[in-house]
Amino acid sequence: MAPFSPLLSARSITKAYAGTPVLKGVDLVIAPGEIHALMGENGAGKSTLIKILAGVTAPDSAEIAVDGRPVSIENTKAAYRLGLRFIHQEFNVVPTLSVAENIFMGRLYPRRAGLFVDWSALNAAAAKALTRLGIDHIDPRLSLGQLSLGDQMLVRISAALLDDARLYVMDEPTAALTREESERLFRVLREIRASGRSVLYVSHRLDEIMALCDRATVLRDGRAIDSGRMAEITHDDLVAMMIGRKVEEAYPPARSNPRAEIVLSVSDLAASGIGPIDLEIAAGEILGIAGLSGAGQAELVKTIFGDMRPTAGSMTLLGAPYRPGSPAAAWARGVAYVPRERRAQGLVMRRPVFENITLAHLHRQSLGGVWLTPGRERAFARNTGQTMRLKSAGPGQPVFELSGGNQQKVVLGRAVAGAPKLLILEEPTRGVDIGARFDIYSILRDLAAQGTAILLVSSDLPELLGMSDRIAILRDGRLDAPIPAAGLGEDDLINLCYGRSAGRKTT
Repeated sequence: MAPFSPLLSARSITKAYAGTPVLKGVDLVIAPGEIHALMGENGAGKSTLIKILAGVTAPDSAEIAVDGRPVSIENTKAAYRLGLRFIHQEFNVVPTLSVAENIFMGRLYPRRAGLFVDWSALNAAAAKALTRLGIDHIDPRLSLGQLSLGDQMLVRISAALLDDARLYVMDEPTAALTREESERLFRVLREIRASGRSVLYVSHRLDEIMALCDRATVLRDGRAIDSGRMAEITHDDLVAMMIGRKVEEAYPPARSNPRAEIVLSVSDLAASGIGPIDLEIAAGEILGIAGLSGAGQAELVKTIFGDMRPTAGSMTLLGAPYRPGSPAAAWARGVAYVPRERRAQGLVMRRPVFENITLAHLHRQSLGGVWLTPGRERAFARNTGQTMRLKSAGPGQPVFELSGGNQQKVVLGRAVAGAPKLLILEEPTRGVDIGARFDIYSILRDLAAQGTAILLVSSDLPELLGMSDRIAILRDGRLDAPIPAAGLGEDDLINLCYGRSAGRKTT
């Protein structure tokens, strides 16, 4: 690549927390008109580096320059003035405000006579911002909380693209998006690159990185490894740089075959937006659920887990009638759940690890079912953390300080700590790096070998193909009969999701 004058140069960045180094002399150089990937396992230092660039966290030492001019990013306002815009993986939104209000949050609203908010103008401007991403199905007047997670992320991205920044920093922007929504975003990012502006793109989805980005900086153990041009390296090279070793297989092999015993049986089940549905999950089986966004995945999970009342049909759990009136009733019957959105639905962010893990097991961890003992809770959480391969400072560390992958391990640890008969997983590796993914997949294989039935709901097609024994397609609230995952490809799943035949190869 020809020499260039950097748009952003951040060199010799160091940062330590409580004496523990997180960044150890990291260099990051971004050229004008490029999409630059920032990669690394959870805990490698990516979030800390982004916070330093955003003015949220002060580095211990750093040499930062924009357009060759030394700068000091002391706060978020300074980052904004320098033309830096940030889109974070977790949503910084106000669900009770409208889409338009969220898009223009922190900006001056258009006014009439200099006094009253011009709501028509505000909504029109918001609609124009959404149109840039090819979005015409979102009403700017709706409360943001009424939208799906994918649409909420599209709103956040639209807000960041309102003005012409120099550098857009995007942290897992496609984690909650469908494939079609992701392609719309990629089109806009390529337009940004063509205009001479740049994007720092953080993602664990290697296929996206390979297809979209020009160069990559990989962080490992707080140090930066510059991979050079993406066209000159392979998928396996990137994986090796991230984790320091070759990964021959992304998905650990099954340790045993599903058993004959049926754990969950669903017959003619119907609820708001779904049904009638029939399915069976055997002990030790991983049953994958695939489908287009909004096909009824959330409704199916909520109905099985007792968060939505069925209107018809029946369920049995290990042969006994099963109709939970609440999630607590489902937990009591041995059904555990890992929600899609860990921060909003799965964690109490300001509380320590041990309180989050024991949250669903308080009765079992209390003396006589009455008195909680922190020592016993901590021991329980410590043992669970070891099983989950959790990286933390200990059970007392606040969850918000953990990396995304380790936060997910806390949620999963709480779910499996009670030895569930049925484990329901919804997007279990969203925003999780390849190393932590392998840990999670290995844990799921262990659970299946022990006889746990696992319902895996995921939009990650390789994950479904790599982990499932069988896959069922959910389409317009109805579930097709499950088919063996062996021999299926991504194209087959996509065709099935759209109602076309799979075109499975036979031998």
